[in-house]
Amino acid sequence: MSDPRVTGQTRYSRDVEIEGMLHARILRSPHPHARVLRVDASAVPDDVVVLVPGDVRELNRYGCQIKDQTVLALDKARYAGDPVAAVAAPSVERAGEVLDLIEVDYEELPAVFDAVEAAEEGAPLIHEEIAISDNDAAYFGLRPQPGTNVCHRFRIRHGDVRKGFEEADVVVEETYTTAGAQHAPMEPHAALARWSDGRLEVWTGSQTPFNTRMDLAGLFGIPEEQVRIVCPPMGGSFGAKTFVRLEAIAACLARKAGRPVKLVLERDEEWLTLNRHPSTIRVRLGAKRDGTLVAKQVECWADTGAYADCGPGVAQKMGFASPGPYRIPNVWVDSRAVYTNLPPNGAYRGYGQMQCTWASERTMDLLAERLGMDPLELRLKNIIRNGDRYCTGEVMHDVHFEKLLRKAADAVGWREGRRGKGLCVMLKGMQTPSRASIALEHDGEGNYTIYCATAEMGQGAKRAIRLMAADLLGAEVERISFPDPDTDAVPYDTRTTSSRSTHMMGRALEKAVEDLKKNGRRGFGEVADEGGLDPDTGQGVASSHWHQGAAAAEVEVDEETGKFRVKRLHAPVYAGRVVNRPGAELQNEGSMIMGLGTALFESISFSEGQVSNANLSDYCLPAADDLPDVFTHELVEREGAEVHGLGETALPPVPPALGNALHSLGINVTDLPMTAEAVLDALDRRESSRCRREPPGREGAGRKFCVLAFGISAGVLLAGLILRSRRDAFGRARVQRRILR
Repeated sequence: MSDPRVTGQTRYSRDVEIEGMLHARILRSPHPHARVLRVDASAVPDDVVVLVPGDVRELNRYGCQIKDQTVLALDKARYAGDPVAAVAAPSVERAGEVLDLIEVDYEELPAVFDAVEAAEEGAPLIHEEIAISDNDAAYFGLRPQPGTNVCHRFRIRHGDVRKGFEEADVVVEETYTTAGAQHAPMEPHAALARWSDGRLEVWTGSQTPFNTRMDLAGLFGIPEEQVRIVCPPMGGSFGAKTFVRLEAIAACLARKAGRPVKLVLERDEEWLTLNRHPSTIRVRLGAKRDGTLVAKQVECWADTGAYADCGPGVAQKMGFASPGPYRIPNVWVDSRAVYTNLPPNGAYRGYGQMQCTWASERTMDLLAERLGMDPLELRLKNIIRNGDRYCTGEVMHDVHFEKLLRKAADAVGWREGRRGKGLCVMLKGMQTPSRASIALEHDGEGNYTIYCATAEMGQGAKRAIRLMAADLLGAEVERISFPDPDTDAVPYDTRTTSSRSTHMMGRALEKAVEDLKKNGRRGFGEVADEGGLDPDTGQGVASSHWHQGAAAAEVEVDEETGKFRVKRLHAPVYAGRVVNRPGAELQNEGSMIMGLGTALFESISFSEGQVSNANLSDYCLPAADDLPDVFTHELVEREGAEVHGLGETALPPVPPALGNALHSLGINVTDLPMTAEAVLDALDRRESSRCRREPPGREGAGRKFCVLAFGISAGVLLAGLILRSRRDAFGRARVQRRILR
C-alpha cells in the first residue's frame, strides 16, 4: 500500500476549505515593548472584515499555564510581532494589501531581552499581574514570583548541598547558554474557524485538541461542549503546534464576519509565533578524589518570551532533569521561566531536556579533566542503576544507562583512544500525571475503527497504534481505520507530547480490546499515571516512565578556521519493545539531525528585539552534506518490556557529545551553537593556558619559553594580527559556503 504522504493524498490543516470562507492576515507590532495608543481601521474597505482591540476587549484572558494572553495586544504590545489587528478578505492577497491601511500609534517602552537580566530586581515588567490558568496543562504547582518577570520557579532541595561541597575534594563550576531555535516544520501554522448557532468549530493542526478546546471555551465564556476541535495531520510540528496559536484570532474574525475564516502563517511569521527557549544554566559540581559525586548545584533561566505558554513546564522539566542520571547525595536546583520582550517560546522537541543535558554533561567532562579520570569511568562510577533513588526521591526502575553508555563508547572506539571523542548520557521525563483513553468499534464484518485523540504530525503514531491493534485483535492492519482526532467523537487524552502516546495509548488499547471482546461491538480503555513534584522541594514522582539515551561522537578540527567535522555519531536509545521499527528508526535519525542543527549552527538572531534571520536562507537548518561520515543509532530492547516513547530521546545527547569531543582536544566551548568563531576563541584560550602552565620539574621553563616566544613574535605582531583576521574571515566564509550549499 502506498503511503498517502508520498502520493499527495494526505490533507493537512492548510488544505481544509469551506465554501464561503475568508482568508486572514495579521498586523503586528514593530516594537518589542510599547503602549498601543490608537488603532484606526477607518480606511479599510467594506469588503474586508477587520478585527481591532475594541472587538475583543471583553473576552477573557487565556493561556495553557498562565492566563496572560489576549486575542490582540490591548493596551501594550510585548514583543516585536505581537498581533495588534487582523483582517479577513476574499483572498490572501487582498487581506495582505489592506494591512497597510490600518494606522496604529505607539508609545515605546523600555524592553529587556535577556532572561537573567529580566529576572533581576528593577527590570522592566512585561506583565504587572500573573494569574494561574485553570487549563489542565497547568497540572503542577506553579510558583509565579509577584512583582517580577519570573512566571514560575521550580526548586529541588535534596540533602545538604553546602555540606556536600565542603566535603568535596574537587569542585568545578561553569555557565552555559543555548540559543533560541525555530521548529521550522514544512507546513506552517494553519487554522480554519466557523460559528454555527453559537457553537465554534475549528480545524487546526494541533498536538493538544482538548487543551485547545479548554482555552477557546474559556476565552469566549462558553461550555467546552460548544467548542469542537478537529485535528488533521500536521506537516511537522516538533512542539510548535501545541496549545492555542492562531485559533483565537481566526475564531474572533469568523464571529465578527459571520463566515468561516482561514488563517495560514507566512513563513517569516513562524519566528514570531513560537520558538525554543534560549537558556542560561549555571552548574557547580563537587566530587571526592576517587570520582564519587557528592554535590551538585544548578541554576536555570529559561527565556519564555513575552507570554508564558508552556514555559513554566519547560523550566520545571529543565530543573528536575538537570542533575542527570547520577547518584548525587546533595542536590540544589533553582529553575525559572522568565518573561522577556522576545517572541513566545514553548514546547520544542526535548522540552527543556537539551538545554539541561548540554550543561550537565559538559560539566561532567570538566570534572573528569580536573580529576584526571576517563570521562566514561567517571560516569559509570556514579550512574543510576535499578533500585536507586533519584534526587526527587523516586525509585528508578527498568534502568539501562550503563548499557547505553557502553554501547555509545564502543561505537566510536573509545578504548582505542579518546582524542577527538566525546560521550553523553541522559534521562528524560514523560508527562506526569497523564491520562489516555481510547475507544474501538467493530462493524461485525472484520473492520475496526479506532477513536483516540493522538495527533499525527509525521511521527507515525497512527501506524504504530494500528499495528498494536492488529496484533491484539488478530486482524490485518488494513482492516483498521483511524480517523483524525475530533473532540466531538474521541475520548479524552492529555495531549500528544513528551513521547507519551505509544506508551500510554498502547496500554489503554489493551484494555479497550479486552472490553470489545466482552461486549462484541464496542470497547473502551483508559489508563492514568499518577505523580507530580512539590515545586518548592522537588520531591515526589517526576516521571512515571523515564526515557533513556546516550550518544558518542568523534570530531576533527581545522584549527586554522575553527571549523570542525563530525566523523562519527552514534546514539543508542532504550526502546523497551519496538512496535514499528521503520518508524522508530526514523524518529531516532530525525532527532539526531535536529541535534546536529542545534550543535552546529541553529540560532535565532535578534537586533533590539527584532528577529533578523526569519527566513530559511539566513536561518540555517542541517542538510544532507552536514551529516557525519558515520551516522548510526541503535534501538535497545528488553524481553517482556513495555513500549517506550522515543520521539525525542536521541536529540538532547548529541550537542554535549560533540562538545565533549571538542573538549578532549582542549577546546572548551560553553555556548550553543558551537560556531567556528567560538572554536577559534577556545583555541586561543587553550594556547594562552598552555603558555601559563609550567610542567612539573621545570619550574620557570614555561615562563621563559613564553617570554622568549613573545620577544620573537613582537617583531611580527602586526603580520600575525592580519593573518588571524584573514583566518577568521576565511573560516566564516567556509562555514557559510557549506551551510548554503
